[in-house]
Amino acid sequence: MNKKEAFATARPEEVGVSSKAILEYIENLERSQTEMHGLMIMRHGKMITQGWWAPFGPNLRHGLQSHTKTYAATAVGIAYTEGLVKLDERIIDIFPDEAPEEPSENLKLLTVRDVLCMGCGMDTMPFPSKEWIKDFLHTPVNHKPGTTYMYNSTGSTLLGAIVRAKTGLGLHEYLTPRLFNKIGIDPDNLRWMCMPDGMEVGGGGLFATTEDNFRLMKLYADGGVWNGERILAEDYVKLATTNQNDSATESINNPEASDNFLGYGFQIWMCKPEHSYRADGAMGQFTIVLPDQDMEIAITETAVGAHWAQSTLDITWDFVAKVTEEGPLAEDGENYEKLLRKLARLNVGNPECQPFSPLVEEVCGNTYQIKSGLFTPFGGNFMNGSKADGIDTFTLCFDNYGVVMALKTQNGREEKIRYATSGTRFSNLLGSKEDLTQLYLGDAYWKQDNVLVLHGRWVETCLTDVYTLTFEGDRINIETDNNSAWKFPDKEAIAAEKI
Repeated sequence: MNKKEAFATARPEEVGVSSKAILEYIENLERSQTEMHGLMIMRHGKMITQGWWAPFGPNLRHGLQSHTKTYAATAVGIAYTEGLVKLDERIIDIFPDEAPEEPSENLKLLTVRDVLCMGCGMDTMPFPSKEWIKDFLHTPVNHKPGTTYMYNSTGSTLLGAIVRAKTGLGLHEYLTPRLFNKIGIDPDNLRWMCMPDGMEVGGGGLFATTEDNFRLMKLYADGGVWNGERILAEDYVKLATTNQNDSATESINNPEASDNFLGYGFQIWMCKPEHSYRADGAMGQFTIVLPDQDMEIAITETAVGAHWAQSTLDITWDFVAKVTEEGPLAEDGENYEKLLRKLARLNVGNPECQPFSPLVEEVCGNTYQIKSGLFTPFGGNFMNGSKADGIDTFTLCFDNYGVVMALKTQNGREEKIRYATSGTRFSNLLGSKEDLTQLYLGDAYWKQDNVLVLHGRWVETCLTDVYTLTFEGDRINIETDNNSAWKFPDKEAIAAEKI
């Protein structure tokens, strides 16, 4: 049974934090080039700030990307605590059937600990296949494990496979009674991408809420104990949250992300404020623990590019530096009320609005077939090797609320997606409950008389797609773009023709 207990709350001043400083922090985050989605701040065990930028919300799942890695490492930590896994165990002993018949000397040295701290000694990682574990163990280990650093998401997914090899359970099944139900994470609200063999993608495949992430890292902040019960061994927590592998070489591949150069624990990054650490996912999914300030901060956002994600951290460190008092501050009712009003009105911003074009009557109800290129809102994901399902035909129908795209994909999938033209967003529930994401927000406007712009947002992810449709007689030329940190290579120009 899930034991979710609400966190105790307090006014910021009661725990030594200025409401004005929090308000300035939020405003600085909004002024940066990121799109904020969620923020939670706790000090001295009291929640002092919670806010979500509409259309995001507190119980809405959010793509975590590499923040997932910390969940996978926590599974290993629990197995370690239960005595099922040893940190010095060799990987080839855990996976003897997938290991080479004659493993290299470096591969023979590779241990669970090395995988946990990104010290696999490889220079590359394999992409997903049904035999991805075998592929991983046949990847050259060019350096003695533990002596170099390389960010290895396939290695992070191997952590879940280690737990499965020891227990017969995947990450979700293993963690549900041992972690999720104990610390207040609803397992039924989680979604996982999976590898081709069914293993959850521990390197970046989890969808969870901002609060789920907060609860996970509060377990580390509290030394592995929750409500008096030890879930993670004390020595494991200490190793996981302190530097186990120098990550300065990250500056070569990611020079703008200066907080990535400070060291790495067990799927946890070290941070600039002394003794602080964080779980971290691409595009700005941060859950930060600041022991010296007795604070925890959770952030979900869309930061396109490492420099903007680093900007969020820099703005956070500026805020943290203002927290200098342990005890209560004088009441500041005026700024506290301003903060409450701000938190109640958070919004990512309104769509553009231009619902009119003389072309509407001409194109309304026409069916178009894609003649070249890939046009789809159902993109693949590099972590699980899925392929995009391209649209074959679509029909556009306009009314006073917006435009409905009725589409049929090359694989026979049929959907109707409404895009609002009223300066709002329309919520669509697409696919089935088995899909990773279903909630799709659509808005549209006429940029020119013959140019229709569609915005599609899978709101359980960081991603927004932009489709620009230029009408030329019976032909539509389509340009696509999105805010993904992983741009797929340019493909054939997309064109559709009326049929």
